[in-house]
Amino acid sequence: MYHELATPGASTPFRGLFVSPSAFAAQVRLLARRGYRGVTLERVFAAWHGRARLPTRPIVLSFDDGYPPDITVALPVLRARHWPGVLNLQVGNLEAKKVKELLEAGWEVDAHTFTHPDLTHVPASRLWLEVDGSRRSIQRTYGIPVDFFCYPAGRYDAAVVAAVRRAGYQGATTTRLGLARPSQPFTLARVRVPDGETPVALLEELAGLRRRAA
Repeated sequence: MYHELATPGASTPFRGLFVSPSAFAAQVRLLARRGYRGVTLERVFAAWHGRARLPTRPIVLSFDDGYPPDITVALPVLRARHWPGVLNLQVGNLEAKKVKELLEAGWEVDAHTFTHPDLTHVPASRLWLEVDGSRRSIQRTYGIPVDFFCYPAGRYDAAVVAAVRRAGYQGATTTRLGLARPSQPFTLARVRVPDGETPVALLEELAGLRRRAA
């Protein structure tokens, strides 16, 4: 789970949401060297249901919100290895032509609401607009399925999950640490990559999660 691929300043808020471009490139390089291969969440779900095959060590690289470095940093790094990324798009954060550029490169684009609210504290009508409306907006604009949702700030409860299901999504991602499991399609765990994490540390974290899941 990535957010902004940039170097934060000394007074930048939410520094933990930043990863420098050089660190990101190094992380991807080491992941590839250790046998990981980037795939979309859609392909993972298809494999879970017997409709596709996965490489030995599949990894979904997800990018929340939609920031310009998704185009200037992530896209060229991943394209060089023929890997797709997954953009969890807060509608309006990226120009449509930029999103189309990602789609043309094989990326998956999923919904992340319009305004990034805490969905557990909004009225039912607003919840439905943010969950269903964002999906429909992306579908209309880009002509794609939009089968997955990403909870803003990882906040969800039973009512939020019910709305996501009713809107027709196949699954949803959280900020909960762990490996995604087919038994938990609407509370999929992820691994946050924070500012300053070395490629080796990321590999060790992934290895530890895989050992515990075995």
